[in-house]
Amino acid sequence: MSANGTWNVTVQTPMGAQSGTISVTIEGSAFSGAFTSPMMGTLPVENGQIDGDQLTWTMAMTSPMPMKLDGEATVSGDTMTGKVKAGVFGSMALSGTRA
Repeated sequence: MSANGTWNVTVQTPMGAQSGTISVTIEGSAFSGAFTSPMMGTLPVENGQIDGDQLTWTMAMTSPMPMKLDGEATVSGDTMTGKVKAGVFGSMALSGTRA
C-alpha cells in the first residue's frame, strides 16, 4: 500500500485538536513532504523514512513556539494513525484519511 499523496490529519494537542494536511512523496525508503495547518503554517518533513506501512519523520515547529516534533504513523488503506512527540508535551495522537 502506497502512502503517496495528501492526507487530512488531526493531532490531539494540549491546545485542542489541530487539523491540517500532510503530503507524502515516497522516494525509495525515504519520503519528503510537508505538514500544513492554519495554526502552524507549513512545516517541511525532515528525515522522512518509510518501512512497509510505517512512516517516521521529524519537523521543526516555529509557531506558536520553537520545538522539534517527532512523528510516526501507520498507513492502512486510506487511513493513517500514529502519534507526534512534542518535547515536554509528550506524545499526541494523530489520525487521518487520504484526501
